[in-house]
Amino acid sequence: MAAPDAPRRLIVNADDFGRTTAINAAVREAHREGILTTASLMVNEAAVDEAVAIAHAHRRLGVGLHLSLVCGLGSPASDRPVSGPATHGLTDAHGRFDDNPVRAGIRYFFVRSLRAALQDEIDRQFRRFADTGLELDHINGHLNIHLHPVVFAILAGSNPARQRTGFRLTRDRFRLSARLGRGNWGYRIGHAVIFGLLCARTRPGLRRTAWRHTDTVFGLLENARVDEDYVLALLPELPPGDSELYSHPTVAQPRHEFEALVSARVRRTLETQHIARIRYQDL
Repeated sequence: MAAPDAPRRLIVNADDFGRTTAINAAVREAHREGILTTASLMVNEAAVDEAVAIAHAHRRLGVGLHLSLVCGLGSPASDRPVSGPATHGLTDAHGRFDDNPVRAGIRYFFVRSLRAALQDEIDRQFRRFADTGLELDHINGHLNIHLHPVVFAILAGSNPARQRTGFRLTRDRFRLSARLGRGNWGYRIGHAVIFGLLCARTRPGLRRTAWRHTDTVFGLLENARVDEDYVLALLPELPPGDSELYSHPTVAQPRHEFEALVSARVRRTLETQHIARIRYQDL
């Protein structure tokens, strides 16, 4: 934990960069006109080339790898592995990652024969990111799959573990988020417990890498409710040290997360609270 008198610094991140043109437009505008400092790139998605072009045109935007190994409920059909269709056991009959993240997580943990396929897919996603020519600002995962014990073990044993880059240790402050945010209590309590345990398991291995992480991450317990009211309530309460706020902005509907990132009231509050905006590479 940071010292009580440590300056407050905030990474403001957008997940799912490269998934759709509407998300890409939100990232571009939230970085140019708003408070966004970083974005996490899905290298297996349909709009990835446009996202890479945006990133190259905005060099102050820190871009990381948003590792994709599950679809998540309601995800579009474009969620497919870099390594190809359903020949390696990670995908369904349509060549897509499992759209049930719990089922996928259980299979990845217990079906040992899938580990070679996971290793191959993870390696390919890192190579595809490297091919973009962008500097790797950070590593995280779609639905925070990077904290899955098997996935993290593969990551920590790979070449990127020796890179000095950022890593999202998804530890939200439950009491603070419970006081400030809104949403389903079952979702919030369940995610707080699950990710609290995953982070505790991850920390010892994380110390053996060159990766840096923030003290706290906000956004997990909001379940797509990182809106202007939440951000305005959070900023005065932001703890000392380094934090990340992650969101899922889009210029399509719903727009509330994008509008929070470009809000003039939010920008003014950051300034009056003397909160510095940073990227993972600034840690």
